[in-house]
Amino acid sequence: MAGIYLHIPFCKRRCIYCDFFSTTRNEEKSRYVQALCKELELRKGYLDGEEVETIYLGGGTPSQLSPAELETIFAYIYKVYNVKKNAEITLEVNPDDITTDYVHALRALPINRISMGIQTFHEDTLKVLHRRHTARQAIEAYNLLREAGFENISIDLMYGLPGETLQQWENDIKQAIELHPEHISAYHLIYEEGTALWKLREQHQVSEADEDLSLSMFKTLINQLTYAGYQHYEISNFCLPGLHSQHNSSYWTGKKYMGCGPSAHSYNGVSRQWNVASLDAYINGITNNKPDYEIEELDIYTQYNDFIITRLRTCWGVPLSQLHIKYGDGLYHYCLRMAKPHLERCTLTKENEILRLTPKGIFISDNIMSDLLWVE
Repeated sequence: MAGIYLHIPFCKRRCIYCDFFSTTRNEEKSRYVQALCKELELRKGYLDGEEVETIYLGGGTPSQLSPAELETIFAYIYKVYNVKKNAEITLEVNPDDITTDYVHALRALPINRISMGIQTFHEDTLKVLHRRHTARQAIEAYNLLREAGFENISIDLMYGLPGETLQQWENDIKQAIELHPEHISAYHLIYEEGTALWKLREQHQVSEADEDLSLSMFKTLINQLTYAGYQHYEISNFCLPGLHSQHNSSYWTGKKYMGCGPSAHSYNGVSRQWNVASLDAYINGITNNKPDYEIEELDIYTQYNDFIITRLRTCWGVPLSQLHIKYGDGLYHYCLRMAKPHLERCTLTKENEILRLTPKGIFISDNIMSDLLWVE
């Protein structure tokens, strides 16, 4: 089983915190869709004929594409690849792109899961972040999707936002629970170097949330969503029972995936590769049958480190018997030795040959992962 990720880089305007590759050159959409379809065809051998069980359109803002452009992309995917019946197919959307006509057009496509970037329901903060929508638009967009028959909706929230209080964050969580989406992703704001937000902090116009507030926000998130019936299945992700993101879970469980579009990453178990982060260079390379990408072959130690980082993030944990088979006695015993102090402190647990973070360990997960990684 494998997955396909399609990067749709177009945005009406950039949010001040985003460091993903994006462009506001929306006049290039048609040319880009042609190149994307050609890349899908050029790389048809990458997945070795494996059945595609997830397709994810991320961005950027995929909802900037018209239904006709989306239809063209799906036609190529289904022509070239063996897509599983009832595959999970996700489209990321912005609330202000969601209209009655657009939603009904989406229903005619294979899309069966929506991921909507809301971030916060606090109006002043939305303006600070340069989000295009209002809180009311977000709720209305969600309701339009429900009324149209979408039964698997994920919403994105952010916390630790400029000037945000614990009470405001609690209100965001409460509003999210009232909507009752099948999935909620919640990320702490990161000040990425080079973004507009980074520059504002350097100019002392905004400041980061302090560590105590951030920890309180994370605890509140876990407690309130768990109480509401959501499963905390990955550090930043929560779902109603059985409704985890299959596509993102493939990243965390080592499944093969192919990424198409500028800056998109691919992984086949033994190497990683990533496309050039430039719209023009990407289109020119594909058009001339010379895709512009870099590749990294993964030695056994890098593969082991990837195994630890991805699996320990999840409720499924690190399967030690699988680790032993894949990486041998040396790395197996190394992992157990490095895990021992955390097992003694009850930040890790080992049951049925599965190594997992405990509720206590989730709050220091980065430190635990770092301790378990192989360092030369």
